Amino acid sequence: MSNTAIAASGLRKAYGDRTVLDGIDLSIGTGTIFSLLGPNGAGKTTTVNVLTTLLRADGGTAKVAGHDIGTETAAVRASIGVTGQFAAVDDLLTGQENLELMADIHRLKGAERKRVVTELLERFDLTEAARKRAAAYSGGMRRKLDLAMTLVTRPAIVFLDEPTTGLDPRSRRTMWEIVRGLTDHGVTIFLTTQYLEEADQLADRIAVLDQGRIVAEGTADELKRRVPGSYVRLRFTQGADLDAAARVLPDSTRDDETLSLRVPGDGGSKSLRYVLDRLDGAALEATEVSVHTPDLDDVFLSLTGHATTEVDAK
Repeated sequence: MSNTAIAASGLRKAYGDRTVLDGIDLSIGTGTIFSLLGPNGAGKTTTVNVLTTLLRADGGTAKVAGHDIGTETAAVRASIGVTGQFAAVDDLLTGQENLELMADIHRLKGAERKRVVTELLERFDLTEAARKRAAAYSGGMRRKLDLAMTLVTRPAIVFLDEPTTGLDPRSRRTMWEIVRGLTDHGVTIFLTTQYLEEADQLADRIAVLDQGRIVAEGTADELKRRVPGSYVRLRFTQGADLDAAARVLPDSTRDDETLSLRVPGDGGSKSLRYVLDRLDGAALEATEVSVHTPDLDDVFLSLTGHATTEVDAK
């Protein structure tokens, strides 16, 4: 596989007169975590379904693992794994039996079958619960089992469609650790989420999807710098130092109660260097220096006019 795991140009999908995808362009590097961020109804699941050949696009082109999604569907499916919002495990089977069933479906036999199942149970910390029925698993354990089943075939690309929806914070963070670990083995992750923190924590690159269109793309830091509101915060121990700093940084906003200044900036090193150089030139030293930038919630609100938790469509 080349350095590009997923490439799409002008993907379109409509249901009747409702356009769900309105010309999606993507370029996702091999071994990276890419997050498609957006509210319910933005088109995230439709994008996944098109790229995984579960839906046929109405327009545009895409290649997944170097294979055309329209003409090489079997090759695409052989290269990917998919985990959806709801764990696709069989509650009547044990965790081990679920994995063995998946291995059987993919015609793994003998020692290889046993090795793969054992490795996945250990990797996902499910060994002790291996002989318990999946119906008795917690939500977090079910999600781990579902992802383990996806990895039986060692796919090059894994699509995670809102994999932590409904999980408690501890289970969600456990899943994050597992997802990060996948890229250590060269796996490419395509993650859809409406959780801002999830995209911020995991993704190498983020695309913001709203009403079927990508309205922005970049790293989390790049997206945050697009929104005004970044500043450098300086705190001093003496009022005299605060007064002097306010004079050499005339654009700053002072807080006399906390003996601090806020200096507008772009959130990058250039702004920080400017502030520190001004302090150094005046022989001043701050006891605390911190850079504050808008979070992804601010980014999404600025770009779309609403929060990610709002529902646009079903």
